[in-house]
Amino acid sequence: MTLSNMTAGRYIRVNRIKEKEQKIMAKALIVNGIHNYTSPEEYIPPKSETVREHLEWFMDQKLGLMMHWAPGCQLGTYESWPLCDGDSTWSQEDMTWDDIETCKQQYRDANRTFNPVKFDPAGWARLASKCGFRYLLFTTKHHDGFCMYDTETTDYKITAESCPFHTHKDADIVGALFREFRRQGLGISVYFSKPDWHSEYYWAPQFGPAPDRNVNYSIAENPDLWEKYVQFTHQQIRELCTGYGKVDVLWLDGGWVRPDNLGQDIRLGEIVEEIRATSQPHLIVSDRTCGGEYENFITPEKTVPETALSVPWETCTTVGNKFSFHYTDTFKSGHQLVLLLLDVVSKGGNLALNIAPQPDGALPAPAVRSLLDLGSWLRIFGDGIYGTRICAPYFGENLFYTQKEDRLYVFYAYGNTPFLPEQLPLLSERPVKAVTCMRTGTPLRFRQEGTSVTVFTENLPTGGAFYAEGFCAVTE
Repeated sequence: MTLSNMTAGRYIRVNRIKEKEQKIMAKALIVNGIHNYTSPEEYIPPKSETVREHLEWFMDQKLGLMMHWAPGCQLGTYESWPLCDGDSTWSQEDMTWDDIETCKQQYRDANRTFNPVKFDPAGWARLASKCGFRYLLFTTKHHDGFCMYDTETTDYKITAESCPFHTHKDADIVGALFREFRRQGLGISVYFSKPDWHSEYYWAPQFGPAPDRNVNYSIAENPDLWEKYVQFTHQQIRELCTGYGKVDVLWLDGGWVRPDNLGQDIRLGEIVEEIRATSQPHLIVSDRTCGGEYENFITPEKTVPETALSVPWETCTTVGNKFSFHYTDTFKSGHQLVLLLLDVVSKGGNLALNIAPQPDGALPAPAVRSLLDLGSWLRIFGDGIYGTRICAPYFGENLFYTQKEDRLYVFYAYGNTPFLPEQLPLLSERPVKAVTCMRTGTPLRFRQEGTSVTVFTENLPTGGAFYAEGFCAVTE
C-alpha cells in the first residue's frame, strides 16, 4: 500500500500519537488484546435506582455464556486483531501468509464465504440452560466492524446479499439468539465494539494506513469526520437496544476509545441516557476500563482477582485458550470449570465463560462436554452459587464460601481424586444451628467453638460429588 498521500507533518503526528498511546495504554491496561480492569477503588455506583436494582439482579445470575463469532472465524485466527498493524507482533503469530496485506483482505472478505448452516439458535439456548447459564453475552460486532445483526448503517453485515447466509431463516443471528435465549428465561448482554476498523469514519482511507488500533486521523483537525463516527456508533447502539427486545447489559469493548486518548469521545452518555429514557430504563452498562458512571461493573479478562471484591464485577474468560475459533484449540475440563466458577463466585463476581462456535455453526464437541459436566454439578449445588454474595473468610485451602440470607455455603474442592477429610474445619462469624450435605441432604454432626466449626463427614459417601462437595450451614 502506497504512502504517497501522507505528508511529513502526518508522520510527525503519527509519532506523537504513538507516544501518547503508550501512556494511555498503561492506564487502560490493554496488552495483546486483553483488557485488565478498573481499580475497585475507582468504581462509581449507577445514579439510577432502577439501574442499581437491575445490577443486583445481574449479580445474582453468576454465570453467563459468552460467544465470539464472526465470518473471520473461517481463518482460525484471532478475531479482528490481525487487521491492526500495531498489534501484528502477537496477533499474526499463527499466520502463514508471506504477504500480510493479502491475509487482511481475505479476513475482510470472509463474509463472502460465511455460511454456517449448522447454526441452531434454539439448540444453543437449550444447551445453555442445561449447562446452568443464566444469560448470554454475544458479540454483535467486534473490532473488524462486521455486524451479526440486520443494521441499517452498513452493508458489512450478516444479512447483506454479499453473505451467502443471508437467505437463511435465522440470517439475523443476533435476533434469532436473543429470541431463543429469552424463551429459555435467560438474560441478554450485548457485546459491542466501540472501535470499528471497517468504518470509513474511523480508519479513514483518505489518511492512508492506520498505524495502530486508534483512529487514523486528528480528531481536532477533522471534527466533522469524527462526528459522523459518533452518530454512526450511536445509531448502531440504538438499533441493538430498541429493535431486539429487552437488553439487560450493554457491554462495551475497546477501552482505548475514550475521551482522554486522542479525543476519541463517542459521547456515550448521550445514547445511554436516551435509551434509558425510552425503551430500557434498567439498562446496565459496562464501558470497560474507562471508569466513571457508565462502567456499572468492572470486567477482569482472563484473570480472577486475588481477593474478594465488594463492587460488582464479571470476569470473562474462555473454555478453550482463545476467545475466537482456532482449529487446534484445547479446552478446560468440567473439573477446571467448576473450580474456576467457585473461585469467581467466592470473590463476589460473575463468570462470563466464552465458547467460540465453529465456522459451520456447530459448537466444538469437547467444549460442550465440559459445559455439560459443569451443568451437572450446578444442578446439585447451584443453590450455593446463584443469588449468593461474598462471605468471610471467602476462600481458603480447598474451601470456598458464599452466603444467602441465613445460609452459609461452603464448598470443598477435590483434587484429581475425590477425597473428603473426616473432619472438615470451617469458619463462621455467626452461630450455626445445622449443617447438611447439599448432595445427599444428610444432616451432619458439627462442633462450634467461637468462629471455628468442625464438621464430621465420616459417614458421608463421596461418590458423585462432581469435583467439589457442598455443605449448607443454617445460621442464627
